[in-house]
Amino acid sequence: MAKDFGIGASSKRREDKRFLTGTGRYTDDMNKPGQAYVHFLRSDMASGRINGIDIAAAEAAPGVIKVFTSRDFEAVGGVPCGWQVTDRHGEPMKEPKHPVLAEGFVRHVGDPIAAVVAETRAQARDAAELIEVDLEELPAVVNLRAAVSGGTAVHPEAPDNLCYDWDFPAESKDAVDEAIRNAHHVTVLELVNNRLVANPMEPRAAIGEYDAADDQHTLWTTSQNPHVIRLLMGAFVLGIPEHKLRVVAPDVGGGFGSKIYHYAEEAFVTLAAKVLNRPVKWTSDRGEAFMSDAHGRDHVCKVELAMDAEGHFLALRSTTLANMGAYLSTFAPCIPTWLHGTLLAGNYKTPLIFTNVRAVFTNTVPVDAYRGAGRPEATYLIERTVDKAAREMGIDPAELRRRNFITQFPYQTPVAVEYDSGDYNATLDKVLEGSDRAGFEARKAESASRGKLRGYGLAHYIEACGIAPSSLVGALGARAGLYEAATVRVNPTGSISVFTGSHSHGQGHETTFAQVVADMLGVPEDSIDIVHGDTNRVPFGMGTYGSRSLAVGGSAIVKSVDKIVAKAKKIAAHLLEAAESDITFENGQFSVQGTDKSLAWGEVCLAAYVPHKYPIETLEPGLEETSFYDPANFTYPSGAYACEVEVDPETGKVEVLSFTAADDFGNVVNPMIVEGQVHGGLAQGLGQALMEGCVYDENGQLITASFMDYAMPLAKDLPSFTVDNSACTPCTHNPLGVKGCGEAGAIGSPPALVNAVLDALSDYGIAHIDMPLTPSKVWAAIDAARPAAAAE
Repeated sequence: MAKDFGIGASSKRREDKRFLTGTGRYTDDMNKPGQAYVHFLRSDMASGRINGIDIAAAEAAPGVIKVFTSRDFEAVGGVPCGWQVTDRHGEPMKEPKHPVLAEGFVRHVGDPIAAVVAETRAQARDAAELIEVDLEELPAVVNLRAAVSGGTAVHPEAPDNLCYDWDFPAESKDAVDEAIRNAHHVTVLELVNNRLVANPMEPRAAIGEYDAADDQHTLWTTSQNPHVIRLLMGAFVLGIPEHKLRVVAPDVGGGFGSKIYHYAEEAFVTLAAKVLNRPVKWTSDRGEAFMSDAHGRDHVCKVELAMDAEGHFLALRSTTLANMGAYLSTFAPCIPTWLHGTLLAGNYKTPLIFTNVRAVFTNTVPVDAYRGAGRPEATYLIERTVDKAAREMGIDPAELRRRNFITQFPYQTPVAVEYDSGDYNATLDKVLEGSDRAGFEARKAESASRGKLRGYGLAHYIEACGIAPSSLVGALGARAGLYEAATVRVNPTGSISVFTGSHSHGQGHETTFAQVVADMLGVPEDSIDIVHGDTNRVPFGMGTYGSRSLAVGGSAIVKSVDKIVAKAKKIAAHLLEAAESDITFENGQFSVQGTDKSLAWGEVCLAAYVPHKYPIETLEPGLEETSFYDPANFTYPSGAYACEVEVDPETGKVEVLSFTAADDFGNVVNPMIVEGQVHGGLAQGLGQALMEGCVYDENGQLITASFMDYAMPLAKDLPSFTVDNSACTPCTHNPLGVKGCGEAGAIGSPPALVNAVLDALSDYGIAHIDMPLTPSKVWAAIDAARPAAAAE
């Protein structure tokens, strides 16, 4: 029977009322008294030397308050990177400065050169067109392979364009090489994980304010983690003490990773507000977003999978070129290393694994985490290779996976991490049944009767969520702790305010966090207020990304509620004149075991704040607790996905007919929200596989710079999804037993779709097509294969 309250209930999202009625409060909705506007003049060249800037005409333009150039930022630091990777030689990565405004050189189309602050947005934009920049164009480095082959350098301190050259695990290299040399069969695959633009519904925006009376700075911004912005910007860019800097992220309309990072525009408006002693506002338009928001993915890989005669995996070796873009974004270095290399075991007991990753600077927009962050890249690499291996070995793809599944937990992988729980056979069984794999051949024959090619594709995934503990990630190069914090404040009448360091930008925290607290305390969900996104109101927290909100942020809330209940039991024991050990708490009632004596939740709460009859000598008044939770391990959601497609061989058009997802998220707090998260991830993953792709020309010009050229899936492009999360193996090391669900769909769906398309094209002998599988690309592969297929 479905629950209608607390953990396990599909409670409607409380926050949706304001979003659906247009009363949400986003950064661009805010306008401050005396506010000015900034427009950034951005480079139209990918690489160039700034020989001079003439701002005189712009300064004289109507409404202009000030024109800023890099000279105004000489006393501040560059935008910092939050993760340092050490290369295979034991040397720290190359970390060129990322200036707020370009200093001497521009390094990608969209690099900000100057900024005009004016009374109106239109005046700022018009004045920016009057700035004369003597910009000498230089050769651009765009292609990853060309970037590392010698020649033009993006930064002088990285003459070979390498940020780092990383081996992992270094001690496995020789054994992996030998296993591949001696294997019965080796499957080899070269593939590209295409560059993406996140494109959340709400573009980035920022407002800087300064109060000279108390030297207080405030930044309003579209951020997934305001405390990290405060730390990075305050300590490393502007030199503002944290108690003098407030960062507020109000309602945020989606992020998908692109709003994790500290951006130059945030530092600019914060400093400009002080210089001008008035608020300064910036709102990105969609064109700016394409060339200033961090992009995602962009890997070129070669994979080799060694097997014995029965198809048991012996070793896996991969080499990757990972694009960093022109500068290092906040978490960019860890994406192709610690969030990618540590997941190369996938769901399989491959005994030997080795990977080499070279991170490369190019004259393109910086690349950082995008929904899944390293785990989609690892899963795509593994699952495409496993499917190709199944065809080469003549083994059913499902059977080859079963033959190599990890079945005993906990399981120590050869790539550092230890999986605590899972049941991969269970999710595979569910997806095969849910997708009616047994009836596929009949459906294929029906498609063939209409001249269409039908294909069925499988993929498994596992991801590492939570990104903790702090001691581990610190050893791996993180420059911040990755715990979470929560304060639970019980008010005198029994209502509750929860202050969380996690941030909600579409995940439904205001609903699910309230469900957790309501379930623990036996109080109505609507009596609980969730507060987040303001560094002046909530304890220091690490924000939301990596599917960490419930596993880490929710666990911090649980710890604080446990402390609240423990103290409340002491109060109740005193009021009921009983031993504390005899007090039970259930469904909002404190009772004395074996008696009919009890007190309601509200009575005890009131006593905590009106301590007329209170053990004042042993217990402080009030009912408020704060906790910091640093997990013992990552969490490891996993699942199996099945995709069925139809391909028109005359046009190359791919139609997704059905998609079935069977996920293991551990315990589920709100099934409806989980289903919605999976749906969103599937849409993004299928978008990457079918149509999305960020393209630069050889000069570094962004060809896909608008929605006219960058295609994203519409509802009509996708089927109704079948989602099943009943295969539950709870996480063993957090109090809720949850694992995380926000990124799963984007991780497992690209290889499932590509595998399905290649299954449909199997008669043509086509082994691989790189994403996105656009009609032209699929048709070209079919056309090139027709002579060979006809000859057979």
